[in-house]
Amino acid sequence: MSRLVDLPNTMRMLLCNLWQALGGALRRLLKVSGALFLVLALLAFTRMPFDAHRWLGTAAGECATAPDLIVVLGGSGMPSGPELLRLHRAAEVASEWPNASLAVVHPGDPTALLAMIDELVLRGVARSRIVPVNEGDNTRAQALAMARSLTGQQDRLALVTAPENMYRSVLAFRKAGLTAVCGAPAWDHAMYHAFAYEHRRIGGKDWVPDVSDAPGLRYTWWNYLKLEVTVLREWVAIAYYRLNGWI
Repeated sequence: MSRLVDLPNTMRMLLCNLWQALGGALRRLLKVSGALFLVLALLAFTRMPFDAHRWLGTAAGECATAPDLIVVLGGSGMPSGPELLRLHRAAEVASEWPNASLAVVHPGDPTALLAMIDELVLRGVARSRIVPVNEGDNTRAQALAMARSLTGQQDRLALVTAPENMYRSVLAFRKAGLTAVCGAPAWDHAMYHAFAYEHRRIGGKDWVPDVSDAPGLRYTWWNYLKLEVTVLREWVAIAYYRLNGWI
């Protein structure tokens, strides 16, 4: 009987100890998260996020000579900013390398794939140069699909994709057997404008901080924070691909 009487007290003690342990772990997690955010916030005041993003776009090698085939890797909605930027870049290199064919790779509903082709045609690429590839749910699958479709494994390929995905994409294609591959990253371009304004003249309040002459704080810092997330996500993806032996 005494054991039955002590059971509620024992349960309360166990729950109390569990709560204290979880509370300690939660406090440690919050401290680590806060320290990580502080590091990221401070790094955003430097050019390190820009350089890391630039490295992802160029480290695997950019194209120096004309390829046999330009491969546009899709994966976003159409229209969308990332997809249109890739197509804009693909049209540029198609004009620069007029003898190269184009393969547009996009999985799922072919509506997006057809819209991508229409966009390239709108930008001056002959429809007869474009080959649709309606498969490839990730970069590894896209590389395998292209390897299956090409009869000559040594065809020279130029990949067009987002800069942050370029390093992993080139290595994935090489791993699939397409060794003669280089990158044509779809960079976006910043506006060369100061963006300063007169705070008081346009009705700015006296009690609100005047950041009219600080475009770096208004734009660059936030953009670099976003770049940090992009780069961290890609590093995780690179690690995952390495663990699977895909690159």
